[in-house]
Amino acid sequence: MKDKKEIKPTKELMPKQDPKIRVTNFNEVALGYSVEQVRKEADRCLACKKPKCIAGCPVQVDIPGFIALIKKGDFPGAVHKIKETNSLPAICGRVCPQEEQCEARCVLAKKAEPVAIGRLERFVADWEMENGVTVLPSPARLTGKRVAVVGSGPAGLTVSGDLAKLGHRVTIFEGLHKPGGVLVYGIPEFRLPKAIVEKEVDYIKRLGVEIKTNMVIGRIYTVDELLGNGFHAVFLGNGAGLPRFMHIPGENLNGVYSANEYLTRANLMKAYRFPEYDTPIRLGRKVAVIGGGNVAMDSARTALRLGAEKVYNVYRRSRKEMPARDEEIANAEEEGVQFVFLTNPVRIIGDEDGWVTGMECIRMELGEPDLSGRRRPIPVKGSEFTLEVDMVVVAIGTDANPLIALTTPDLEVNGRGYIVASSETGETSKPGVFAGGDIVTGAATVISAMGAGRRAAMAIDRYLSEMRG
Repeated sequence: MKDKKEIKPTKELMPKQDPKIRVTNFNEVALGYSVEQVRKEADRCLACKKPKCIAGCPVQVDIPGFIALIKKGDFPGAVHKIKETNSLPAICGRVCPQEEQCEARCVLAKKAEPVAIGRLERFVADWEMENGVTVLPSPARLTGKRVAVVGSGPAGLTVSGDLAKLGHRVTIFEGLHKPGGVLVYGIPEFRLPKAIVEKEVDYIKRLGVEIKTNMVIGRIYTVDELLGNGFHAVFLGNGAGLPRFMHIPGENLNGVYSANEYLTRANLMKAYRFPEYDTPIRLGRKVAVIGGGNVAMDSARTALRLGAEKVYNVYRRSRKEMPARDEEIANAEEEGVQFVFLTNPVRIIGDEDGWVTGMECIRMELGEPDLSGRRRPIPVKGSEFTLEVDMVVVAIGTDANPLIALTTPDLEVNGRGYIVASSETGETSKPGVFAGGDIVTGAATVISAMGAGRRAAMAIDRYLSEMRG
């Protein structure tokens, strides 16, 4: 009987920039696997007869299939296998929370660390780009049907690529001057290089998708006007980009940013290269970032790179409850972000000229779990104290931009302004109009938005096939 191969219990370590060096630049922190490392990590896959990892992937990538091809050294075959269901693998390999999805279902995780599925995906996607061997699927027979897609974030790009593969003519309308949505305005260069996003967007274009930028739907065209001007269906993937604030005294002071504005200026508008790029941004000396998610980590780490001497991450619960990825929290710690847990701001303090000088906070303790399943933070009476800061970034989430809902009166939205749509098909209350991603669910992950885009593409294809002519 053949002996079973001994499986290494831990993942291959991902090489990273040294923390002392990376806080001085905006280059990518994680450097990616070498060929030797990727082969070693792929060899850890058990090639299960009944793999559970696929069920954990919102876009249903054939994970054992692409890993088996890596084991054979067939990197073009591996990325082609991924692209059967995922058109944005280089992005997903960097920013998707695999630890909560596919890797969480990995059978190996019962006794050891799961296979580093995301790192393997990133490697083959990067290998394809670096070697210029992208293979486009065979063009489908054109159906004569046209689809308008609002927003070029992960949901919009995914639905567009899938529909184009099915032979439909797709036009994306993007409100900003560059396509990519949250991928370009919200995620910093050091976590997701814009060159990677551009190459992934270029792949979607090569599938036949047309992208029109600087097109704010609800202003330039309404949804009804799109449907009346030759489009047979509309997909709304415009995200949830309306900043949320705490509504505490002092939030209107100079030096207070929403995370949306702060990261958009730094990421998309290249404020970190001022004056080469004419985008001014406040360079805080002591910065407080409020919130515990990935956006808060991105904001705090950006502030360090912009030269802040101290960056505080103020979070009202403990580290255990933080929704940010462990990897991003660890990176922030390594880089010098100071975490102030069980603390909530109650007032932002300013000087006579209206600039931030401090932030009054109160200590919190954890009570019983709330609707999120996390223990509810409760203020500790008399525990107020002041943090000396000259800039505050509010990263406590976002809400739905109301523009499309206000200009589409027969489109049903819920009490928080999000579009009501089927989780299985993306169908809305308005015939021919579908929606998916953050504009339906509220702020969530890139891959969950992509999953919504895939499901909507199948539903739109069925809808179009049932139309006459």
